[in-house]
Amino acid sequence: MTKILSWLNAIVWGAPALLLIIGVGLYLSFQLGFPQITLLPRALRDFGSKLRPRKKEREGTSSFQALCTALAATVGTGNLVGVAGAICLGGPGAIFWMWVCGLLGMVTKFAEATLAVRYRVQGSRGFVGGPMYMMLGGLGSRSYPMAVCYCLFGVIAAFGVGNATQISAVVTSVNGMLSRFGGEPTGRTDLILGIVLAALVGIMLFGGAKRIGAAAERLVPFVSVLYVGMCAGVLFFRAREVPAAFCAIVEGAFSPRAVTGGMLGSSWQALRIGCSRGIFTNEAGMGTASIAHASAEVSHPVQQGLMGIMEVFLDTMVICTLTALVILSSGVPIPYGVDAGASLTTDAFACVYGDMASVILSVSLCCFAIATILGWGLYGARCAEFLFGPKAWKYFAIAQTGAVIFGSVQNAAVVWQLAETVNGLMAIPNLITLGALTPELKRLVKEYKKSRKKDGPAVRGGTYADFHQCQPL
Repeated sequence: MTKILSWLNAIVWGAPALLLIIGVGLYLSFQLGFPQITLLPRALRDFGSKLRPRKKEREGTSSFQALCTALAATVGTGNLVGVAGAICLGGPGAIFWMWVCGLLGMVTKFAEATLAVRYRVQGSRGFVGGPMYMMLGGLGSRSYPMAVCYCLFGVIAAFGVGNATQISAVVTSVNGMLSRFGGEPTGRTDLILGIVLAALVGIMLFGGAKRIGAAAERLVPFVSVLYVGMCAGVLFFRAREVPAAFCAIVEGAFSPRAVTGGMLGSSWQALRIGCSRGIFTNEAGMGTASIAHASAEVSHPVQQGLMGIMEVFLDTMVICTLTALVILSSGVPIPYGVDAGASLTTDAFACVYGDMASVILSVSLCCFAIATILGWGLYGARCAEFLFGPKAWKYFAIAQTGAVIFGSVQNAAVVWQLAETVNGLMAIPNLITLGALTPELKRLVKEYKKSRKKDGPAVRGGTYADFHQCQPL
């Protein structure tokens, strides 16, 4: 199974796919005037203003709740485990290409969030949107087969990227913590952990999109601040090694042999691993986050597009970078060629925090994993609703909760490879749609820069029924 998935990954994440991801990012950057740079100050100000308490939203979620829901799916175990794996498999240079993908991903997420609000529809319990609605609303009924394919990939990804990989990383971390304190991990402890997490996830998922947004609004800021604080502590005590870590990242991007001692010698491998893990952590290009952003109460689509910029900025440029610097400055030997995952990250933090690092990281991983499963639970449920109708939410929530238990006893290597494969498949129809709708994006950006609205009634789209004239599968 592992060999088959490795072969599929080589195809899905080959040169054509990477060129499409990078190419669309560059195309959008030039067409929209590099909003990831020109609008970043505005995005930072808007983000700061949304940290203050605001009135409850009547029909959708607040812009900040939508951002937290999207961050719940992106700021997950990929930031801890995925970054460590990227360094092991692609060398420190993989982080450089992760930055490049992050910079381009900021404009891609901006486009996704903006178009999600532009083409969203009014459902029975608030706004509904995402790539499938962008395809039908912007490209017409001829794009229905592409929308169906996207949703099929989305449902599968919700069980892989948004569930099994998260639980697998948590189980590995908890087992490592038990081993450090003299315990002996067993299949029974894995199962018990899976059942406990499944119960927590089930309570949230069955509460619907509103409950997911409320949970994300509380959980994501707390665990993110906790993790950033931990990273800052390590970098403070290892400050002398930080410049060398940056040098290793830049040099490793173009000369991996010089940094890895010849154990990894392909610049293409550094680029491929960096981009694929970068997409895994920030999901720019996949379109999934637009499902969360579509529910935001904003007076202009570009207002939520700014939160798309902030999403990738916080996820990749801040949290992923901190994780990489902690690993590279810690002095811990890096097992190149082997995906060390959570164990490498734990060892790096242990250089400063000792055995308590495994406890703190296990707690952080559990919080990140629950947040990610909730975010992806929303994505998968919306995709299932599009395919099978509104009643699909309940059945999807049951299946997603059961998958948490299944993921606790799953083979980690197979799950990670499957996750990367599905990520690539989801990106293709979404990126095609973004490219086709660029003229509308340009119009919206121009309109926003002229008006600069701050408040006003929420922008609306069509009705839910308008997009379900075609029979569900």
